[in-house]
Amino acid sequence: MTTATNIDATAVNTISWLQTVDATIVVPVYQRQYRWDIGGCEQLLADVRAVADSDPHHMHFIGSVLSSMSAGGDELVLIDGQQRITTLMLLVAALHHTVRAEHPDLADDLSRVLSGPDGRTKLRPHEAWADVFESVVFDRRPADGTLRDSRFDDNYAFFRSKISPDEAPHIWRGLQKLEHVAITLGAGANAQQIFASLNSTGEPLRDHELIHNYILMGLTHAEQREVEADFWLPIEQNTGAAIGAFWRHYMVMTTGREVAASGDHGVYGEFRARFPRLDLDTLRVHAAEWLACSEVYRTLLEPSYERDAALARRLRHLSTFGRGMYPLVMRALLDLREGSVDRAAVAATLDDVQALLLRRAVAGLPTERLVARLCRARSDGEQALRHAIARITPSDERMRAALKFAELPHPAYVLGRLADLDAVDDLGVDHVFPLSPHATWSGDGVRVWADYTDDEQNSHRALSKTLGNLALLEDDLALRAMDLPFPEKRDAAYARSAVPQTRALADADAWGTASISARTTELTERFIEVWRRPDIVGIDDDGLTPILDAILRRGFPPGWEREFAYTEYRGEHWEVPDVKYLFNRVFKRLWADDRDSVVRFSARRGGPVYPAMAWNGQWDALDDENFLYMGWDLHYMLTAVQGVLDEAGSAPEVFVKYSYIGNAM
Repeated sequence: MTTATNIDATAVNTISWLQTVDATIVVPVYQRQYRWDIGGCEQLLADVRAVADSDPHHMHFIGSVLSSMSAGGDELVLIDGQQRITTLMLLVAALHHTVRAEHPDLADDLSRVLSGPDGRTKLRPHEAWADVFESVVFDRRPADGTLRDSRFDDNYAFFRSKISPDEAPHIWRGLQKLEHVAITLGAGANAQQIFASLNSTGEPLRDHELIHNYILMGLTHAEQREVEADFWLPIEQNTGAAIGAFWRHYMVMTTGREVAASGDHGVYGEFRARFPRLDLDTLRVHAAEWLACSEVYRTLLEPSYERDAALARRLRHLSTFGRGMYPLVMRALLDLREGSVDRAAVAATLDDVQALLLRRAVAGLPTERLVARLCRARSDGEQALRHAIARITPSDERMRAALKFAELPHPAYVLGRLADLDAVDDLGVDHVFPLSPHATWSGDGVRVWADYTDDEQNSHRALSKTLGNLALLEDDLALRAMDLPFPEKRDAAYARSAVPQTRALADADAWGTASISARTTELTERFIEVWRRPDIVGIDDDGLTPILDAILRRGFPPGWEREFAYTEYRGEHWEVPDVKYLFNRVFKRLWADDRDSVVRFSARRGGPVYPAMAWNGQWDALDDENFLYMGWDLHYMLTAVQGVLDEAGSAPEVFVKYSYIGNAM
């Protein structure tokens, strides 16, 4: 076998490697800036804790680190792995500063990881950030006395907040069980080509594949085969190509929080947070629940599996609006299976959800990001759910106004239900006044379209897609009378239709804007009757987002500074421009109104309130003895706001109003 001459790859203990490297580890200028967020740090710390608890022979593999030695031999150039190594350095620094007073021997071991041969940090990031990184790692203010916001500070602060002196030896034990493959390039190796090969080959794993690996990892082969055969394969068969959506909807249903559909493996991260330890016995219990959920999900995907004809019909109707409400409906059907609710209650929920979605679509309001709040409400009972639905369902008055001029959404579904038809597969949506009238089209058999004034033509076009101008018509009748003027089409097609509302058009002498408006008024009353709004007073400002459903928008273009137009805090109107300002104001307000909740939340989470300004960064004083750290990244800040309001029981009474540009981001 021929041996490679330009690449040396060796499996090494990560901490020992960092301690024994004599050269300074430098990040080349072509590398991207340090980007790990607190979510990544949280996962790393969880992995370290888990391996510290494991069998003494069990190690944790963190991947490969690609480097090359400089010509002078005094620098090790870090080609791939800088994000992981930088984060490890910040964790070690936080651990070092936590134990240096109580555990001097351990502090010496940690110092050998951090300090290079020249007395500076062993790892040297981009030159523009080297001083900032050094000030964090060595716990000292920058030489010029100024502080710059950086991911280094954010992530270091996170580690400091999560590690107590008592836990430090445990964390150190976990760190010493990290391993990686150290790949060192020789002079003849092409660093760029090898970097590209390591980072761009292979298809990234999807969330459900990561979940699959996670639940089986650590089991024996026989146990893996059992779980695979008894649970995972049936789940795959029940959900098919929708398995990824199933897991996302399951997490929304169980957590009552929105879960990202793509990017950063949000579903997998939520799954790991909800199921941090899965031994075989625990796994069997949870997997039985997952399997039951997947069986219900199969019914949502294919309502013919539902034996109750009335519920099956409602599920088919719900599919008109997509799968956004599946978490809520899945919970309702599971409760029906378990006997905690009856069929009438489930039917009422399905009717309320359809009314909510259709009325919001008619009013031009968004229908996404509603389901998590409804899942939370349902956990408080059926009445709480109906109240939550009613609050965000547009009123009858708004429907009467919107249907006059708005394009009718889901017209086949709407017209079919207005006619009380089970199926409309052999029917098409016909525009009584055609979308593209021929010059000879006529509404009364006397004046042709070419003779209509511009204003008349524009007013007809404005109403062409409204409820009053639409009808269900059999396909063969529509083909037979496609381009005929209204009087001829009325007699040839509408009078022969089996659909009552369509056949009623045969009573009209002529067709124009007055006819359309009158028919819209008539059908609107039937619309309001079919899609009833729950009879509960109080409607939200439809532009408000509950704080638990708020998300961090993408960055703003230059010149725009407001993410939020305002916040409604328990009936108060707050002018808050962004998440950072909201974080500060919420914690200060709760510190005054409900200090115990803040103390409980901060103690459990490890921050953001501390008895001293324990490290560099942005702080705000809550009182003379307690300080709020303001240096977290924005995702962490938003999560903290949601968490502390939830702890205080105030979250249902807090809403944010995104600015115009915030909604567009």
